[in-house]
Amino acid sequence: MNAKAYLVTAAASILLATAASAQTLYKLIDRNGKVTYSESKPKEFDGQVIRLDIDPNANTATLPKPTGPIGGPAAGQAATPKDIAVARMQGAQERLERAKQALQNARDNPTESDFERVGKVGGGSRPVPTEQYIGRVSRLEDEVRQAEEAVARAEKGR
Repeated sequence: MNAKAYLVTAAASILLATAASAQTLYKLIDRNGKVTYSESKPKEFDGQVIRLDIDPNANTATLPKPTGPIGGPAAGQAATPKDIAVARMQGAQERLERAKQALQNARDNPTESDFERVGKVGGGSRPVPTEQYIGRVSRLEDEVRQAEEAVARAEKGR
């Protein structure tokens, strides 16, 4: 292959590669305002056609390097067993606190649908918790117990 043919082939390849990196979409807006998108321009469309040239390389993000957990090892250093134990303990304590708050909230703020009235209407009726409410409180109590066990296991692993 001679030098001219080589240059023409190289130039054509570069042009094709550049053209391939850009993408064209068409935004179609019909008379009713409905928006659709198409990869090819429609031949007969009774509405507005807007050409959108999209550069897939334009939408990139550069993420910062991770620095590790707060109070943990610096960037580039491996976490020590102590760091892992501390993180595990903090997670277990946070889980326990959330479980206790959810249980206390359910006990302190029952909704009207959590109780039904039993007895004589207009006089001797009393509120009785529904099965759903009892089940919800029971599940929340189980979550507190499980969280307490997780804290105990984390304390042993310290």
